[in-house]
Amino acid sequence: MNHGTALECSVLILNRYYMAVRVVNVRRALTLLYRGCAEVITIEDSQYSNYDFDNWCEVSQIFALEKQPGEDYLQAVNFEIQVPRIVRLTRYDKLPQSSVRFNRKNLFARDNHQCQYCGQTRPMNQLSLDHVVPRSLGGHTTWENIVCSCMKCNSRKGGRTPHQAGMALLSKPVKPRSNPAMTIPMDDPRYESWKTFIQVPQAATPA
Repeated sequence: MNHGTALECSVLILNRYYMAVRVVNVRRALTLLYRGCAEVITIEDSQYSNYDFDNWCEVSQIFALEKQPGEDYLQAVNFEIQVPRIVRLTRYDKLPQSSVRFNRKNLFARDNHQCQYCGQTRPMNQLSLDHVVPRSLGGHTTWENIVCSCMKCNSRKGGRTPHQAGMALLSKPVKPRSNPAMTIPMDDPRYESWKTFIQVPQAATPA
């Protein structure tokens, strides 16, 4: 896998008690690892293995000799380092947030970066958030009235309801019960190990 794509992977962050607290990008995870604030966690035959930065660099060179499907690597100066899937913070003991913060990142994650009108999945910079019932018609800025939309569908819908615009929603927008950024991408086997620590997402409710 090329360097740019590997950097776009996600890494699950655990607190000191092995509880999932957030998801970060690879660059942030490796920074924590390099600074000695975290360690890589791997799971094999239900057994945990812990690696600090130096140890992870060493085992990465061994793993790279016989790469397995679903593994990603970054090219360092003289060797390759395997992209970790799970990192544990060694001194962070705060518990995961019990409520889900209402923000753009979590809204996009809830809808899996998929336009809720045409169904296309796009990068975040090509998506917008749409009020199902427009504010001009009394719609509120809530989990239940905001959906992910591509620019084309957002423009087509304009200041109308989906019914008025002749556009159907793929699923009914609801407030997630857990952090949507910490759900396992069901179609991506690279994050299989996350299942030990977080829930498998439920199917969306049709609109």
